[in-house]
Amino acid sequence: MSNSAREDASHTLRILVATDCHLGYLEKDEIRRHDSFLAFEEICSIAEQKQVDFMLLGGDLFHENKPSRSTLVKAIEILRRHCLSDQPIQFQVVSDQTVNFPNSFGHVNYEDPHFNVGLPVFSIHGNHDDPAGVDNLSAVDILSACNLVNYFGKMVLGGSGIGQITLYPILIRKGSTAVALYGLGNIRDERLNRMFQTPHAVQWMRPEAQDGCQVSDWFNILVLHQNRVKTNPKNAINEHFLPRFLDFVVWGHEHECLIDPQEVSGMGFHITQPGSSVATSLIEGESKQKHVLLLEIKGNQYRPTKIPLTSVRPFEYKEVVLKDEPDIDANDQNSILEHLDTVVSDLIEKSNKKTVNRSELMLPLVRVKVDYSGFMTINPQRFGQKYVGKVANPQDILIFSKASKRTRNEAKIDDSERLRPEELNQQNIEALVAENNLKMEILPVNDLDVALQNFVNKDDRYAFHNCVQYNLEETRNKIAKDSDALNFQEGDLILKVGECFEERVKERSLHPKDSLQFTSGGQSFEDSRSKSTAGIGSAIAFSDDEDATQTTGSATRGRKGSSGVSRSSRGARERAKSKTSARGRGSGRGSGNLKQTTLDAALGFRQSQRSASVAARAAVQSVPAEEEDLDSASGGEYDIDEVNDSLENDEIVQGRSQKRAAPSGRGRGSTSKRGKKSESSSFRGMLMNKDDDDDDEDDIPKRFNKSQPRVTKSYGALRR
Repeated sequence: MSNSAREDASHTLRILVATDCHLGYLEKDEIRRHDSFLAFEEICSIAEQKQVDFMLLGGDLFHENKPSRSTLVKAIEILRRHCLSDQPIQFQVVSDQTVNFPNSFGHVNYEDPHFNVGLPVFSIHGNHDDPAGVDNLSAVDILSACNLVNYFGKMVLGGSGIGQITLYPILIRKGSTAVALYGLGNIRDERLNRMFQTPHAVQWMRPEAQDGCQVSDWFNILVLHQNRVKTNPKNAINEHFLPRFLDFVVWGHEHECLIDPQEVSGMGFHITQPGSSVATSLIEGESKQKHVLLLEIKGNQYRPTKIPLTSVRPFEYKEVVLKDEPDIDANDQNSILEHLDTVVSDLIEKSNKKTVNRSELMLPLVRVKVDYSGFMTINPQRFGQKYVGKVANPQDILIFSKASKRTRNEAKIDDSERLRPEELNQQNIEALVAENNLKMEILPVNDLDVALQNFVNKDDRYAFHNCVQYNLEETRNKIAKDSDALNFQEGDLILKVGECFEERVKERSLHPKDSLQFTSGGQSFEDSRSKSTAGIGSAIAFSDDEDATQTTGSATRGRKGSSGVSRSSRGARERAKSKTSARGRGSGRGSGNLKQTTLDAALGFRQSQRSASVAARAAVQSVPAEEEDLDSASGGEYDIDEVNDSLENDEIVQGRSQKRAAPSGRGRGSTSKRGKKSESSSFRGMLMNKDDDDDDEDDIPKRFNKSQPRVTKSYGALRR
């Protein structure tokens, strides 16, 4: 290499661009389970061969929101083989990395002294692997924690109403070339569309002018993962929403490969759509040749080079209109079968000719779309049985459809919609309720809709449970704020629940559905169970597995002295409830008391006077014989004997999960004589138990008021 070529290479930033790898797609299919990994392996190999500075992924690296262990292991193995090496890094990140990579490390992965990263990978998340859960974590966060991927573009939706986001670029320099890389992970298209049309809802941070580097010298790249199809303008992002200072846009989520950059009229930037590296939908758009893009940037100029992928399974697609075929009789099913057999055989032969030079011949994907208007159909599964071992998808070779009155352009748009089968035939609960004229009386429609989305799209099996618990806790808190809660009759309680429901519906209408997080008091179902176990002060670590066993027996042993006051208050309440209701047996009620003890302990063992007095009043109505103990509990004074007694009761209730110890002189069924009076007193105690802390009055507004995005005026300053 000559000196001029070396000097030119030292100022040229080389990036390999790919999107929608969908690792783990059809991992249970014996034929196609390895397709996504083979394609991703080839992409990483191309990056090594072309000696690129880094790889840029446009979202949907994983196909599932919670990828299996097998998928994670294979992904980590591929990245380790190709990304960890002694290859020197020729560029540097000069922006504030704690803002670009908001993880516990706060820097780009190749700067970690414990790793030799030779091929950095920068990635955003897509709609398949988007963050979820209480900690808002994505599957890409796992790769980021392993120091294999630089995860950026993870937005924190601040502000109120529709929300607000701020995009901070990753500032990259190589010689005289300066690149500002913006990343925008997937946000629901409906919401992002409204944000782009709301003033100041989307803010773009630009690098500051420095000596020898003006703002116009930066080459601005945006990577996003959103709908681009124009069938529903409200459910897609228009290119004209983007700012004009951008130079190049990498558009993910669309699976059709349109790798050649296309200029947007009147905007001044170009858009490339690399498409997916594995066919996830058998339509015409996915049958095109798959490519990745090699992007070379020098100064304000760029040069794109498309590179075909050879490890992708061949896919042949054809449309057949039966009424246009002269050799087919509408009343003869055998003639239809013979014609379709000929079509499929020709497609298989055509695919084999293309792959004759490959070392290993892969079974092709074949799809024939049949317009059967005026003809009879045949069984696609029975038709495909004769092609087992010849094609990779014998069960769905044929798809039958009827001609519509749409124009050809509309039909093409309809086909491109089917690139995303997860968005087809979906109907939210709001539409179902409106269609059937139903009236919701307990749970708001928006809450059920969000729970359904989390259950289906994010595989959250506790979504509906958290939704119910969230609304139940809100109703309890609102009822408990009423000073006359103890005087409620059954009819008044029903009216009060209805009023609370109306208030919640109004609150939901002021906030977008995306901002709802059903965490039942700030935590999810799994998190609340683990916190209730550790409420006495013992720290127990649980694995992230959903089937992790919850242990409570060992957690209640030891460390009695540090939480004696809190336990004694809980013991007093337990004794009161055990004497007022015969339903206070088992571990269910004990876990609720543990949750309250955890809250008191977190606030410095601050005992709520209101809850103790309410418990005392409820106990006085049913068991007058225990007045002295309950009065002392309401006054906040405790003896050593009372502390020991409460500790013993606590061990019996929660440590061994056995029946609650009955007080002396009282039988197990003594409260049954009280009838409705006993039940009402226990119900009042249950209502007031959720209002022990004064902080709960502001619980609901805190769920929606999120921190404002952080803006630094000197963001673009270059670090020496």
